[in-house]
Amino acid sequence: KRKFESGRPAANTKLDKKKVRLIRTRGGNRKFRALSNDHGNFNWASQGVTKKTTIVNAVYNSTNNELVRTNTLVKNMIVLIDATPFANWINEHFYGMHGEELKDTKVKLEFETGEAKGDTDKFLARRLSNTIEPALQKQLQKGTVLACISSRPGQSGRCDGYILEGTELEFYQRKLIKKKNK
Repeated sequence: KRKFESGRPAANTKLDKKKVRLIRTRGGNRKFRALSNDHGNFNWASQGVTKKTTIVNAVYNSTNNELVRTNTLVKNMIVLIDATPFANWINEHFYGMHGEELKDTKVKLEFETGEAKGDTDKFLARRLSNTIEPALQKQLQKGTVLACISSRPGQSGRCDGYILEGTELEFYQRKLIKKKNK
C-alpha cells in the first residue's frame, strides 16, 4: 500500500536501434530505462583504450539461455561487437595511419620482436614493446570480438563493457564450443 513498495516491470533491453525512456524515481532522481540499444563503449584493458562500437549479437549468458535467444541485453552477458574501431586504433597507434589510409587497410598484427637500436621512430618502439594475444588477434582478423557487458542497460540506459582477454576469453570460448556441440 506504499509507493516505495511497488516494483516496476523489467526493462528487457533488446538488441535494436537505441530507445531510452526516462523514469522518475524516489527523491526526484531519474533512471534511464533502455528499451533497446545497439551501441556501447567497450574498453580494451590491456591496451588502455575505449571505443564506441556496435553490438552485433548476443552470444552467451550464464543465467538464462532465453535471454540469448531473444537478444535481451543484461549485465554480464557475453556479446559479439564490431572490431573495426579497435582495428583502426591498432593501425593508428602502432603504424601511424590516419584518415583515408584506414578505410581500405586490413589490421596489421605482425609486430617486430627484439629491441630498439639507436634513434627509432615512436611507432616501431611501440610495436617492439607490445604484444596482442593470439586468441584476440584471430578475432580482430575476423572482424568481431567477444565482450562482456558491465553496465546495467535497464537502469542506466547504456550498454558499456569490456573486451574479453586472457583466461576469461579462454573460459567463454570453451563454453561457446560446448554450447555449439549440444
